[in-house]
Amino acid sequence: MKHGCGIHLGFFIGIFIGKTVTKTLRSMALSPIVLLLVAAALAAAQSAGTPVTRELLLQLDPARSGADIALTGNLHTVEGAFLLKHGAIHFDPATGKASGEVVFDATSGKTGNNSRDHKMHKDVIESGRYPEIVFRPDRADGVLAASGASTLQVHGMFAMHGAEHEVTFPVEVTFASSDWTAKTSFQVPYVRWGMKNPSKLFLKVDDVVQVQFHASGSTTP
Repeated sequence: MKHGCGIHLGFFIGIFIGKTVTKTLRSMALSPIVLLLVAAALAAAQSAGTPVTRELLLQLDPARSGADIALTGNLHTVEGAFLLKHGAIHFDPATGKASGEVVFDATSGKTGNNSRDHKMHKDVIESGRYPEIVFRPDRADGVLAASGASTLQVHGMFAMHGAEHEVTFPVEVTFASSDWTAKTSFQVPYVRWGMKNPSKLFLKVDDVVQVQFHASGSTTP
């Protein structure tokens, strides 16, 4: 009798659970909110995974773009910034070919100390003779997503202090409708590129400057 009662009890419990699960699933399936959430999630996933296929013209907004620098020394790290004059980049995702230029105002560089800035402009970057710092891309490797963040390996020529230097660095690009942002970090070996190290007797600084570049703008198909 006890064995038979256990079988009947298990049978009824199974039926009750099955009906409850079925009712819950039906309720979820019929819920407009659930359907909307699922549709939105699928749309977002599809959009984020869709690569850009058309050619783009990326216009940089000088008010929202610039470069921050950091020069490490034995006593402290010197930090400063340079302003963007103008910039526009044409990019063809089908071939990876890029063109255009990003132009910085070399005379705008400031580190928060007038004496130090005077020495930087006069003896190091010589901004009176070389008033612009220019990057000209020629190629970008990677897949550019139509929405969300992508990382491209951007190759080109970096012109500074009267000479051009071949460079490649990773650039993170994020699209949101027709607006975009980009950021990258790279090093400028200024001494190897022909500029003077401003070290003094007791103040020593590195031969390499760390650069953090950020840009924002709009796209033109």
